[in-house]
Amino acid sequence: MKKNIPFILQALLVVTLIGCSGNPDETIRTDGPEVIEFKVLPFELADVKLLEGPFLHATELNSQSLLNYEPDRFLAKFLTEAGLEPKAEHYGGWESNTIAGHSLGHYLSAICLMYQTTGDERFLERAKYIVDELERAQEADGEGYIGAFPDGKRILEEEVARGDIRSKGFDLNGIWVPFYTEHKVMAGLFDAYNLCGIEKALDINIKFADWLETVVGGLNDSLVQVMLHCEHGGINESLAELYGLTGEKRYLEMSRLFHHRAILDSLEAGIDVLPGKHGNTQIPKLVGLARRYELTGDEGDRKAAEFFWERVVNHHSYVTGGHGNHEYFGPPDQLSNRLSEGTTETCNVYNMLKLSRHLFLWEASPVVADFYERALFNHILSSQHPGDGRVIYNLSLEMGGFKVYQYPYWFTCCIGTGMENHSKYARNIYFHNNRELYVSQFIASELTWKEKGLVVKQVTAYPGEQGTTLQISCEEPVELDLMIRYPYWAEKGITIKVNGKPIRVKESPGSFVRLSGTWENGDEISVELPFTLRLEAMPDNENRVAVMYGPLVMAGDLGPEDDPAAGDPMYVPIFLTDNRDPGKWFEPIEGETNTFRSTGIGKPADVTIKPFYRTHERRYTIYWDIFDEAGWTEKEQEYKALLEQKKKIEAMTIDFVQLGEMQPERDHNFKGENADVREFKGRKLRETRGGWFSVEMTVFKGQPMALVAEYWGGFPGSKTFDILVDGTLLATENISNIRDGEFVFKEYTIPDEMTVDKTYIEVKFKAHEGHMAGPVFSVRTIKR
Repeated sequence: MKKNIPFILQALLVVTLIGCSGNPDETIRTDGPEVIEFKVLPFELADVKLLEGPFLHATELNSQSLLNYEPDRFLAKFLTEAGLEPKAEHYGGWESNTIAGHSLGHYLSAICLMYQTTGDERFLERAKYIVDELERAQEADGEGYIGAFPDGKRILEEEVARGDIRSKGFDLNGIWVPFYTEHKVMAGLFDAYNLCGIEKALDINIKFADWLETVVGGLNDSLVQVMLHCEHGGINESLAELYGLTGEKRYLEMSRLFHHRAILDSLEAGIDVLPGKHGNTQIPKLVGLARRYELTGDEGDRKAAEFFWERVVNHHSYVTGGHGNHEYFGPPDQLSNRLSEGTTETCNVYNMLKLSRHLFLWEASPVVADFYERALFNHILSSQHPGDGRVIYNLSLEMGGFKVYQYPYWFTCCIGTGMENHSKYARNIYFHNNRELYVSQFIASELTWKEKGLVVKQVTAYPGEQGTTLQISCEEPVELDLMIRYPYWAEKGITIKVNGKPIRVKESPGSFVRLSGTWENGDEISVELPFTLRLEAMPDNENRVAVMYGPLVMAGDLGPEDDPAAGDPMYVPIFLTDNRDPGKWFEPIEGETNTFRSTGIGKPADVTIKPFYRTHERRYTIYWDIFDEAGWTEKEQEYKALLEQKKKIEAMTIDFVQLGEMQPERDHNFKGENADVREFKGRKLRETRGGWFSVEMTVFKGQPMALVAEYWGGFPGSKTFDILVDGTLLATENISNIRDGEFVFKEYTIPDEMTVDKTYIEVKFKAHEGHMAGPVFSVRTIKR
């Protein structure tokens, strides 16, 4: 495809070729690089209008949020790095760090998507302005570089390009994930070109990629693989996209250069190497492979992408469609003890839905469409505050947890992806080829298929309504197969009527129902999908379950979010029953849609459940433990044993300090460098990346002593540190994933010579290079 033809027009050309062939199964080729055969194609965003419902509401909230932001503040550091005077102060949060610039990329994508979604010219004008300013920065640089992270060009040219590569998980030669950031910027520019027709946006990407080639083109594969140990986003996708738009094969070769063999070769071979890996570091690599497969037909790229999707969806994901605990994958099918306030990063779901879109285009798989619905309703829609549009970084699945909304001007990755998430809901409702129209999602909307002279209006309050209605408008009859998704969860079947007449459905749940016919103006297709209450159990614990109602994850309302008692795991209700049919557990609450109350099985009390996406500013749980009488008695005994253990430790305690609390730390002469305080499960803690912290603890002369530190056993990542007593090494500790789902007390014997003739000691926690010391909740000295 010639570079001056926007991608939207390429898609239209593909549609035209399908129509000319008369056979949707023929391979589709254009005058650009070879492309694969697609089963279906998407519509343009502008062809699908959202109608009244939760998704339109979310879009309107996000629209206002996007208009509240100031483009000049996103652009400030790009201009500074180009030697130009910024027009405004840069934003805070991550935009104050060496990852600066990623938010502009997301913002540019979001406003281009929102322009297509709403037609509001203000978004187009902002997109044009941002591209003009980036062009100005690139011209001032003179060599094609654009970037916002401090000293980035020099470091990449004078260090990385010469093979001086110091790469860690999130750090490349002192820059926080530079290629990750540049991928976001390039993606934004592609959206400006493809969605808004701003041709110079493509020229900026071409010039930047040409500059990037001078940095990485001379590196051998060994050095490249070391470099790729640092998170690099989907830069392989951007370079493949550039190849697709220009036909220049050197961009394809650059995409292949950014091929992280340690991850991708294993996935292509069908090996799950995800446990212990950072989740959102991996997904964009596979999105890149999916796009590269579409442009080249490389079956290895497709195999890796499909295997990854299957493993994540079926072996690493929670009931909401999200995955990861504290941003990391755990062992496959082991999720029951990986519930915390740090589960299911929203960026991960954003990227899994991008990957799902690619896979759906290839095969129109109902399995992919079902997952898309699960993640869209239960994570993405759940991650936005319905009153002010704030979004969520980690969507807590902690039993007794609550949703934490981000301050919109303290930028993180998930504020960036949040801008996009709520700008494109219309994008994946309908798909088509020449003969078939797929209704993939049940969202109130209106599709205009210009080539067919057809308008399909989907009238529904779903999921507040258990079904949908499709209304056909056309000037001339249209011969077409309507493909209506028959969800996997539809235990009571599906009822379809055409103009009031029931249609016999031969298909089973987890498929698409084919309705072949010649459709005329005024035709109406009604679809009924009765919801049922059902359980989805944890893969590693059949007695820890989520309650589903149709497509919806149901959350138990435990009380106000500022009530710590409501979040105490020991007081989260359990279900005491031998019956595993939740339809027998709950009664609907009259006058409240999709809302139920348990009846006599909740201990210590019954509970109200409602859809997770409607649960805000409340403590909740979406997972429940089921016990019979014997199991509940055993659980109570375990709790009593824990209390006895705690009493025993307290009786042996000589001194105790709760870290993160001002007065206790002052009483123990707290010191530290880069030592952060945060809260987890209602408890304060201390942690430091690359630094240290210390407290002074009382000891008894002549008394054998031990040190006890309290950790959480489920934190992943690099957490190796030294524990020193008065400057002498006592122990080297690694607390990464030592015991999922539990607080852990670790005891360290203090040699007598360290306490002789002393009344107190200094206890220091010192991080190893590139690691975190802690989190540590409390420290105590005890008799032994």
